[in-house]
Amino acid sequence: MGPIPSVPAHPDGQDLPRQFASREALQAALQSLFPQAPGPLSPIAGGRRAALERLAAIEPHRYGQTRNALAGAVTRLSPYIRHGVLPLAEVRDAVFAWLEASGAPRQQGEKLIQELAWRDYWQRLWQQLGDGIWHNREPLKTGHAPESYASALPEDIRHGQTGLACMDAFSNELSNTGWLHNHARMWLASYVVHWRRVQWQAGARWFLQHLLDGDPASNNLSWQWVASCFSSKPYIFNRANLERFSGGVHCQACGAATAGRCPFDASYEALASQLFGEELEPAPHIPARPDTPLPGELPAPSPALQAPVVWVHGEALGPANPALLAHPDRPALFVFDDALINGSEESQGLSLKRLGFLYECLLELPLTLRRGDVAAQVLTFAKQHGADGVVTSAAVDPRFAAICAQIATELPVQVVVTTPFVPLEAPVDLRRFSRYWRRAERAVWGLLRPQNP
Repeated sequence: MGPIPSVPAHPDGQDLPRQFASREALQAALQSLFPQAPGPLSPIAGGRRAALERLAAIEPHRYGQTRNALAGAVTRLSPYIRHGVLPLAEVRDAVFAWLEASGAPRQQGEKLIQELAWRDYWQRLWQQLGDGIWHNREPLKTGHAPESYASALPEDIRHGQTGLACMDAFSNELSNTGWLHNHARMWLASYVVHWRRVQWQAGARWFLQHLLDGDPASNNLSWQWVASCFSSKPYIFNRANLERFSGGVHCQACGAATAGRCPFDASYEALASQLFGEELEPAPHIPARPDTPLPGELPAPSPALQAPVVWVHGEALGPANPALLAHPDRPALFVFDDALINGSEESQGLSLKRLGFLYECLLELPLTLRRGDVAAQVLTFAKQHGADGVVTSAAVDPRFAAICAQIATELPVQVVVTTPFVPLEAPVDLRRFSRYWRRAERAVWGLLRPQNP
């Protein structure tokens, strides 16, 4: 597992283990700690070292040319970006550095920079919508009533037993690795919502249970785009599209395809008529204006703290965490949130893949690990260290603001802002990505140093 930062244990017995002889030992320990979490560890390792290896291997020009193909030169950086192991600004700068070192024209990095911008856009939109990301942004454009969609994900989809080689392969890859190519996510989501007539929320919860990069904003709003409640038309695909971007590997081994029973083997016009009773084509990505109340405000800034503790949360699991940088010598804590791990009627909890990825990221940081109620554990930790407050890094999840408010009833809370992907003065028009990008594009590329003549 490599060297582990030394963190003194507290005598109260609440601390989670940090020393493991191997990855197999880590998996065994996590299966004991979180017996309700399904599955093994992901083959994708967590942590800064693994993230930097992937970052060093990016090929922005090939990404732009091949990103839609399952075998394309995608970066697979999303789990590390989602949890702040690689801040979005750091990946942006890595693309800039590649352009400068290679002498390539700016156009060869544009697609990857724009993909990073989508992450920034989703986060800004989440900050506006709060928990509204779980509700339809617009009426469905499928011609079907909302109540005609099933509320639960069928078990054959969940377990990869639909009899369709492509869908079963995507389902199994999701549950076994915690990662899926973006095109596969779109195909699978379209099948769930349009062919099987299941509510997008059921599919979104399923994805969040397993995806290492499971971010509620990008996940839910992308499902809504597929479903047509955040776009002008439903997203559908056909067999020709799938074969083109998958290399046909699934169709060659599919009994349904060879027997002439492939549900996707038709023109778009025929599929639209079959699914919706009218001719529809794949929709452009046009988000709508949010209209839900804003999430709760964070606690007001407190006076300078002399002896705080640092609360590290799942949005900032790298050494660039601004709270850790501001107080490198103060005790730090991460709490595995039992409410998220165990799940509820609205959530299916987290798989062992997700928990293991988080754990591996955390083992590279000098902090204490605990589990339970987050606010209660942070307050207990602060009292154990005689702290005069809590410092943490900013996050847009409404749950973060609620936890900060709980902590602030007993101790001051200071929230340190992270370096943005692109600095934009408010207000920012988020009705469509194109409107956001119209402002952000020039600002992003303005950060790139002019190349020497």
